[in-house]
Amino acid sequence: MGTIVSTGWNVQAIREDFPILKTLVHNKPLIYFDNAASTQKPKIVLDTEYHYYTTQYSNIHRGVHYLSQIGTDLYEKTRHTIKNFIGAASEKEIIFTKGTTNSINLLAYSWSSAFLKAGDEILITGMEHHSNIVPWQMACQRHGANLKVIPIQEDGSINIEDVKKLISGKTRLLAFTYVSNALGTINPVKDMIDLAHQAGAHVLLDAAQAIQHIPMNVQDLDCDFLAFSGHKIYGPTGTGILYGKEKLLDAIPPFEGGGDMIKDVKFEHTSFNELPFKFEAGTPNIAGIIALGTAIEYVENIGLDKIYAYEDELLQYGTEQLSQIDSLKIYGQSKHKSSVLSFLLGKAHPYDVGVILDHLGIAIRTGHHCTQPIMDHFCIPGTCRASFAFYNTKEEIDALVSGIRRAAKMLL
Repeated sequence: MGTIVSTGWNVQAIREDFPILKTLVHNKPLIYFDNAASTQKPKIVLDTEYHYYTTQYSNIHRGVHYLSQIGTDLYEKTRHTIKNFIGAASEKEIIFTKGTTNSINLLAYSWSSAFLKAGDEILITGMEHHSNIVPWQMACQRHGANLKVIPIQEDGSINIEDVKKLISGKTRLLAFTYVSNALGTINPVKDMIDLAHQAGAHVLLDAAQAIQHIPMNVQDLDCDFLAFSGHKIYGPTGTGILYGKEKLLDAIPPFEGGGDMIKDVKFEHTSFNELPFKFEAGTPNIAGIIALGTAIEYVENIGLDKIYAYEDELLQYGTEQLSQIDSLKIYGQSKHKSSVLSFLLGKAHPYDVGVILDHLGIAIRTGHHCTQPIMDHFCIPGTCRASFAFYNTKEEIDALVSGIRRAAKMLL
């Protein structure tokens, strides 16, 4: 159980890239297991933002002067980086947003305006984050459509037969998560996309919990839309991506008006800009987007395949160790999982367990994780969630196990 692992890199060397991991919490070394909520940032990402603001800052797309040209080039370089990272066909298909939630809300408004009518159906799963539930509820209410839900099984997985039963000629969109933030379940993405397309439906893939773990190619997946957040993949908050097939983005109206999204404005009529600017109204988070490009490059340099293999090693080790704790139950036992462990410790409230672990320097998430329907399904108020990233270690998992045992003695 050393820090040199089978994936071939030295975890301690990677940890040196993340300044916050040297932080003390309650005089204990920080153990950060809240990566599903947000990941920490490598110094190179922090330096990118600082350098831009101190030596290069200006608004973009609108100036002929030197700084504006520099900023525009750096900003558009990120679009190119992400296009290659997810395998999009064109940079026109990469829309910058504030995050996954903003991306889904944009799509829920614009796509439904063009494609949804009374009596149509939108299909989601029972494991969706609230941000992939509420916008579709609102869209259905606006257009008189119906929201249908694919149930989850007791192990936290989806039965593909349930997907087949619920998809019909009325289905206009299948919107679902690649990886569950609360259970870690990795869904059968390709099969679900194929079923939707066979029924003539479009597909939105919520990749917020997958983009930092799993290599993906949107053309191979053949999803129509994909959304993710920069802060989940070691980039800044307030940054996100909406990918969409060019022909579909062309067919839907813009979400917001003003700024870069216009081509020509008259009081009588406004014509809209070409893609991707049609969906990018106003001054964006320029420094954040530029730093997101740096974060993507950082991850690419390590290799998502190596990251996935190491995080899976942590997951298997953590599952084995936590399963040996009396009265602890893990929620989410799918055969295909990402590096998330959600659990309850007997009848102890998740908040109480979280507070005890915090005083030991261990950061986990407690609550419903913005997935209340999942908690209702299991008839529980919430869970404790430990989520691992490639800078975590088995020694940290040992400390988590020790902390949970200590909590058990105090609470049970």
